[in-house]
Amino acid sequence: MIKLEVVYAKPELQVIVELTLPEETRVEAAINASGLLERFPELGKLELKAGVFGVACKLDQTVKEGDRIEIYRPLLHDPKEARRQRALK
Repeated sequence: MIKLEVVYAKPELQVIVELTLPEETRVEAAINASGLLERFPELGKLELKAGVFGVACKLDQTVKEGDRIEIYRPLLHDPKEARRQRALK
């Protein structure tokens, strides 16, 4: 068994779920086990994107002891375009 965290953040809220799961668990299974998909139904409508400690990963990646799995929200604005718009002003 391994211990890990699954986290999800909204602008006004951050949720951290600590789990103990079997070795060879995949990222997607850990997210499902966290209960965050039920707690935040809007996540189920999106193509899930996740990472481990800030590095994007595939949902079929195996998790390791102490991993912090982060569920990413879609970007509201393209950062490059936002920079261009600020430079024009």
